[in-house]
Formats: sequence, structure tokens, C-alpha cells
Amino acid sequence: MFELRKLPYDINAFGDFLSSETFNYHHGKHHNTYVTNLNNLIKDTEFAGKDLVSIIQTSSGGIFNNAAQVYNHDFYFDCIKPKIGCGCGGNCESLDAKLKEALEKEFGSLDNFKAEFIKGATGVFGSGWFWLVYNTKNQKLEFTATSNAATPITEDKIPLLVVDVWEHAYYIDHRNARPAYLEKFYAHINWEFVSKAYEWALKEGMASVSFYANELHPVK
Repeated sequence: MFELRKLPYDINAFGDFLSSETFNYHHGKHHNTYVTNLNNLIKDTEFAGKDLVSIIQTSSGGIFNNAAQVYNHDFYFDCIKPKIGCGCGGNCESLDAKLKEALEKEFGSLDNFKAEFIKGATGVFGSGWFWLVYNTKNQKLEFTATSNAATPITEDKIPLLVVDVWEHAYYIDHRNARPAYLEKFYAHINWEFVSKAYEWALKEGMASVSFYANELHPVK
């Protein structure tokens, strides 16, 4: 049985970015519903007892949708943290030098990376996600957008950073102003987590995805 992951921070600590009400709905209700649905759907099936990533990679329909949404939300909630105070107004001092170099090589500069990230996430049509991934096939960093529950791990792309652009992620605090939400999201990126994800992607490839998920959802 899967359990709803605990959040690694105080949900009252995000100021005007995200309110505790948003976390209570987004994590406490939406995320929790995916976990509950997944448990109900896999009961007494071939997927019972399997790890989360294996289920995502081998299922379809409702089982896939709920398993992928559990993973996507797990990852999203680790990609943000309260501001800790630095020159840019965010958490950029915890950006690892190796990742910084890779971002500058692929996107020209950190400023250009930010501009392209926000532009890409703003342009996602409808409900979905916008990701920075490590593509294991060409060994490059790239952006990818996914709709609804889709996740890049089904295409051998390792998530490093994701922003949730389903309206339930931001509507309480920002109404339909997705660009305003994205600007504040960028200032709250947990660069330490993103840097670690990149480090492990280089070391372990796709195995790093399973390692991350299994830490949150140990197979019992």
C-alpha cells in the first residue's frame, strides 16, 4: 500500500507564493486522492506489491494516471522550498557548480534558462507539467512539457525540475495568472534538490528515478 508523502517544510512558510490553503487542497486532497485511487485500483492485481516506477512504466489507463500523478506530485513538492535569502531573492546559492555549468552550456545563461523555462511553462495548453530533464539518449539537458498525468520517465528522461501548471496548483493564490505563479515558483526553486537529481542522473541513469521513488514509497 502506498502512503501520502510528508512535506519537508512548513506549509505556512511560502509567503505570497503559496498559501497553507493551497497546500491543504493540493497535497492534502488532490495528491492524497491519487494515492488512495492507486491503492484501490491495484488491489488484487498484477501491480500489487510492485514499486511505483515499475507500475508507471508497465500500466495504462486509470492505474497509470494515478501512479504517474503520485510521482509527479512527489517530485514537484521537492522542487520548492521557502526562500532562504540571497542576492537574487531565491535559493540560487544552493545551485551546484556542475549543474550551473551545464545549464549555461545548454541555454546560454541562467537568465536565458529562466526566461525559456517560464515561457515554456506558460505555454503549456490546459492541465499539465513543465520539466527540466536529463535525456539519457543524447545525454543533454532539455525542457519537455507533458499533459495531464504524463511523465517523462516513460521516455527515458530523468526529471530534474518540474512545475505543476494544473490550475489546482495555483488558482487559490493567483487565480488564472499563471505567469505570476511561475515567477514566484522560480524564486522558490529548491536548487539543492535539483542539483542532487542531476548528480544522481549522471551517476546512475534511470536507476536514480527508482531510487528516489522508493525512498518515498518503500516496497512493503
